[in-house]
Parts: sequence; structure tokens; C-alpha cells
Amino acid sequence: MRRLAGQVAIVTGASRGIGRAIALELASWGVKVVVNYQSSAAKAAEVVAAINASQGQGLAIQADVTKPDDVKRLVQTTLDTWGQLHILVNNAGITRDNLFQRMKDADWDAVIEADLTSAFLCSQAVLPHMQSMRYGRIVNVASLAGLAGNVGQTNYAAAKMGLIGLTKALAREVTAAGIVVNAVAPGYVETEMIEAIPHWLRTWALDVIPLKRFGTAEEIAPAVAFLASPAASYIIGHVLTIDGGWVMP
Repeated sequence: MRRLAGQVAIVTGASRGIGRAIALELASWGVKVVVNYQSSAAKAAEVVAAINASQGQGLAIQADVTKPDDVKRLVQTTLDTWGQLHILVNNAGITRDNLFQRMKDADWDAVIEADLTSAFLCSQAVLPHMQSMRYGRIVNVASLAGLAGNVGQTNYAAAKMGLIGLTKALAREVTAAGIVVNAVAPGYVETEMIEAIPHWLRTWALDVIPLKRFGTAEEIAPAVAFLASPAASYIIGHVLTIDGGWVMP
């Protein structure tokens, strides 16, 4: 399974949930993984310990990926430590749910910054190194909310749809330089984030998902690892839905 041995990845928001699963999956493929976190130092340390216990190499780096200086430090520390950077997974994100007319400006701004601006900043920071290598993989973790919308999540849906647009536009710009950009769009996944959704919405979602269950982070991570691999070299600007069949053409 160590098909990416020697490569280096940054996974933002990797201390828990989908980010944690992605970090562990990439490590199992032989990737040296930077586990980025903002405030959950103990959780990030647990992820690194799990990577190292499996003969992988992990490194926790604190950085607020909505802040340009933090992002620059994150990337530079990675390069100072391992000398290379092949993969960026833009996973960091938050929710601040409310009905549109009740949504506060601060909640709109916070979600746009965490879920969309962070991907812009991180992608811009890693590109010079990837361009110099003529190789790179950027995988953005979007959401079905960005494709189908969701009640009470106009800020989140707007950010994730923006991330999908960023994915497609950036892919057109950098493919000639050997850099492949794609996205995954998970549906409902059992994480801490989803625990906050109201009971009626959970019941409705389980009814409309053909598999009649929510996904797990471990079902998202292998798809991200594949898109981060050389095997995905002819998949450009694609958005892979991973949703148990919720949204089908």
C-alpha cells in the first residue's frame, strides 16, 4: 500500500474527522504527512502518534490557514523539514448554521474564510514549489452542500460551491505545469461537525440516501489518496461525489 513512498503532503484541519482519516490514509500509502491544526494540539499529536506507530512519518504544525503569514510558515516549515512538497489537501473548514435571514455577518465571513479563503491561501503558497518540480497534487474537500444546497447553510454552501469553482479554474491554469487539481464532495459523514444537525434533518437525510446511512471518514480518505496519486494524472478539475447515492444525475 505504500504507493506514494517518499512524497510529502500537507493536510489542513487534520486533527479530527475527515482530515484525520485522510492524514492516516496518506501515511499508509507511504506519504510523509504534515498534520495541520489550529487549536486542537492534543488531537493533532494523537494523529501523528498513530502515523508514527505504523512506521509512517508525521509532523503536527499549528497554523490558522485563514491567515497569510501562518500559511507561509506552514509551507516553509514543511519544506525546511522534508525538503519537498508534493500534495496539498485543503480540508480545513467550519460551519456556522442558521436560516438565511437570521444569519449574522460574522458567521458568513467566518465560514467563507475557513472553507474557501484558506484553500486560496494554501494553494497559492504551495504552487511555486510544485511548479519548480513540474509536479503536484491539490485535492480540495468540498461538500454536497455546494452542489445541492442545504437548509440553514447558505454560507457553507456558498463557500463549498466557491471551492468547486476554484478547483476547476485552478486546474485549467496549472495542469500544463504538471499540477493536478481535483475535489471530493462528501455527503453526510459521521463526524463531530454533523452531530450538530437537527434531528428532523438527520431523519430526512437518511430517508433520501439510497444506502440509508451516513458515510464514515474512512470511506472518504481513500478517494482523496487516489486523487493525490500519479494514477489520477488524467483526471483534471473533477468533483467526485461520495454520498451514498444521495445526489445522482
